[in-house]
Amino acid sequence: MMVKHAFYQQNNGHLSYSPPKYLTPIAKTCWRKVVPFLEATNRVQRIDSMLVEQYCVQYQEYRNAYDNLQKEGAQQKIYRSLQDVQTGKVIGKDFVGWKKNPAVGRLKDATQMLNTIGIQLGLSPKSRAELFKTVQSKKEEGSTAKSIQEFFSNNKKQ
Repeated sequence: MMVKHAFYQQNNGHLSYSPPKYLTPIAKTCWRKVVPFLEATNRVQRIDSMLVEQYCVQYQEYRNAYDNLQKEGAQQKIYRSLQDVQTGKVIGKDFVGWKKNPAVGRLKDATQMLNTIGIQLGLSPKSRAELFKTVQSKKEEGSTAKSIQEFFSNNKKQ
């Protein structure tokens, strides 16, 4: 009989290298690029998979918005329909100005989310440096404790 483990204990607590099936192809590609790096740092666990999913989905949103901007541009034309008074049929349209392509906002939002989640996962140079400082200070704390222990054990001998 196979024992069921809690989610965070599955796969020995590591992230799966296979992306979730429900992700889009671009999000899956992102997963395949990010997870090996995250696993190599030993700073994430399986329970963090939701953050990785969010990061990959935001990357998909970023790419979709970027593609839309490439095709449609940052601004879109606004037209007003001209109707025949008698029949109500649209007989033409007048250009009335420009509006911002909604993809501009989506791109901005996705970029902000990528940065926010990326920092939590240690995917930016600054966040990696901060994580490294934390690890170093913990090592130093351990060596300080060892130094104190040695100090007191040496004083007992005297």
